[in-house]
Amino acid sequence: MKRALALALPWLLLAPPAAAHSFGKVYNLPVPIWLYLYGAAAALAASFLVVGFFVTARSAGLNFRTIALDRWEFFRSVNAPSVLATLRFISVAGLLLCIATGLVGRNNAYANFNMTFFWIVFVLGFTYLTALIGDVYAAINPWRVLVDAVERWRPGAFAGRRAYPERWAYYPALVLYMVFIWIELFGRTRPLSLSLILLGYTVLNFAAAWWWGREAWFRHGEFFGVFFRLIAKMAPFAYVDGRLRLRQPFMGLLEERAGHMSLLLFVLFMLSSTAFDGIKDTVFWVSLFWKHLFHALLPLTGGTLIESYPMFQKAYVVWQAAAVVLSAYFYLGIYLAFIWMARKLTRVEASVQTLALQFAYSLIPIAFVYNITHYYTLIITQGSQIVRLVSDPFGFGWDIFATKQWLLAPITLDAGVVWHTQVWLILFGHIVSVYLAHIEALKVFPTQRQATLSQLPMLLLMVAFTTIGLWILSQPISAGQVQVAG
Repeated sequence: MKRALALALPWLLLAPPAAAHSFGKVYNLPVPIWLYLYGAAAALAASFLVVGFFVTARSAGLNFRTIALDRWEFFRSVNAPSVLATLRFISVAGLLLCIATGLVGRNNAYANFNMTFFWIVFVLGFTYLTALIGDVYAAINPWRVLVDAVERWRPGAFAGRRAYPERWAYYPALVLYMVFIWIELFGRTRPLSLSLILLGYTVLNFAAAWWWGREAWFRHGEFFGVFFRLIAKMAPFAYVDGRLRLRQPFMGLLEERAGHMSLLLFVLFMLSSTAFDGIKDTVFWVSLFWKHLFHALLPLTGGTLIESYPMFQKAYVVWQAAAVVLSAYFYLGIYLAFIWMARKLTRVEASVQTLALQFAYSLIPIAFVYNITHYYTLIITQGSQIVRLVSDPFGFGWDIFATKQWLLAPITLDAGVVWHTQVWLILFGHIVSVYLAHIEALKVFPTQRQATLSQLPMLLLMVAFTTIGLWILSQPISAGQVQVAG
């Protein structure tokens, strides 16, 4: 009995809390998961054949046409400076309100405005909005707006004391992105801690912009700016030289290539961090440490199961943190292996690194749909609560806009609808990536035959990502974990 208790102890203490974006009942897949995997792989293969046969360099060139929207009366009539000023005010007000409500409001995640507004409305909702409307964040970034305001007051304050090191490229943004994901997954933030984090990030942006110059820092170091700039490349709207232009969706991803390996790692981390979030609480992942590593390393400690458990619990935290960081490099290794195969098949002189950077942006649609499939239910369930929270942002019992009693009943989503939506989204994202990679190949390789050959390894890569993504999504469902929507 004592041994059984010791064996069960890690599982009992590490059992994850109910997820806000999951379901209130056990859901069994209507057909075995392997049928979904085979079906998705077949659909990808079919899309590859269609794209390879019908898409040529000439037809692909038509995708890059754009239309200047200011030729239309409606867009000419819009007072752009006034709209921009309003959006900047809302952006800065949102940041300041998040900080204020966390500092002096109730330290309750569900009663305080800042948790829902930042994590759901901004981090998730604004990401999805950016994919539709383009890189509006570049113009309304609250930290940049505040820095610009100080610059107008004190000209030259953010001209930079040192030149930004070129070798750093986007590594500062990547490091900050990794820290952000660690906080999101393991930080257990509350309203107060979130406010302190936002204050710290505000100080960091001011200090970095003062030291290296605002243009360099907000281009390479402010990770939200880098993240939204990449997402915006999928949008049908582009802002070129102050003019709003309409283009085909996703074509912005082909207008330029990733300029540095740090940017490729950033893209891969967008993908790998979401995948890790999906797998970190599954039976597979938890048992990998507590069932296999724990018992393999236990004899080395010289202690009993009960005595060694506190040490392994700390080791598990390190294990999780390391997995978050290394996930990007794990995906990088896989990606470079397939790029190497493409290079061997086509026998081109370009290096693996050059080709890897050339096709990096074709992975962004996959990262984007991974994000949607994992988190879009949060927009519906918790994000809708922002309607109530704006009336009582501090949790003091106010009802400023008379919306405090709205949406009191919890929203429960049908698990079957969610699962099939996730399947179709993942499949759609991978098909788009197949299409983009093929167009990119037509630009890179001198012949249609080489371009098609180069995409065979890329097709295998897409199939691998698809099956991994669907398998991860199916884990909590097929494992029969009961989680509560809320």
